[in-house]
Amino acid sequence: MEKRSAIVVLTGAGISAESGVPTFRGPGGLWEGHRVEEVCTPQALGADPALVHRFYDLRRAALLDVVPNPAHEALARLDREWRGELLIVTQNVDDLHERAGARRLLHMHGELRSALCAACGARMPHPGPLPPGSRCPGCGAAALRPDIVFFGEFPYAMERIEAALAACDLFVSIGTSGAVYPAAGFVAKAAAYGARTLELNLEPSAGSRRFDETRLGPASRLVPEWVEALLQSTQSSPMSR
Repeated sequence: MEKRSAIVVLTGAGISAESGVPTFRGPGGLWEGHRVEEVCTPQALGADPALVHRFYDLRRAALLDVVPNPAHEALARLDREWRGELLIVTQNVDDLHERAGARRLLHMHGELRSALCAACGARMPHPGPLPPGSRCPGCGAAALRPDIVFFGEFPYAMERIEAALAACDLFVSIGTSGAVYPAAGFVAKAAAYGARTLELNLEPSAGSRRFDETRLGPASRLVPEWVEALLQSTQSSPMSR
């Protein structure tokens, strides 16, 4: 891995679980008796906007009680010190990567602390409660909704992600279930273009067999160890300069 100059890192719920952010697909992945899919679809928003908005208001407020863990901090360090290409793609909608200091970052499923206008498509910071019928400051429509990619909607920036996968030398997946597409297919795409693939996970994912290597354990241990080893191994490499 010391010769890899372009890296794509995919992070999932497992990286934030150790900070106290719930993994909604794991045990106890229910909210007030509702399946997550029942409050995370365009149909649910249309049928009961108050319920959906309340769900995300509570999740947004819960971010105040969590902090980045050593895995987030290690990726922020990689962002600062890696002199090659790097793109951190997260499936998470929390802001823990940003708060740790990561900048070369893309939220493919949206962000809790952001609002989306369903009328004009504008996205804007929105850290507080978002009642149904909130007006867009741009177009004036009473159409603001959580800036979250619901089930059945297309993730953000897929062209940019696919270009990065095609150009990377190393693809690393951290804390993902390997069950949610299109992210679950990223390992196959990266491998098809010749990248080495590495999985860091608490337990084998649904896609573990597709990786060249899988390391099991908590993200707060595995990610700092991997970043430290990678940076140490490339200190004298011309490709890291």
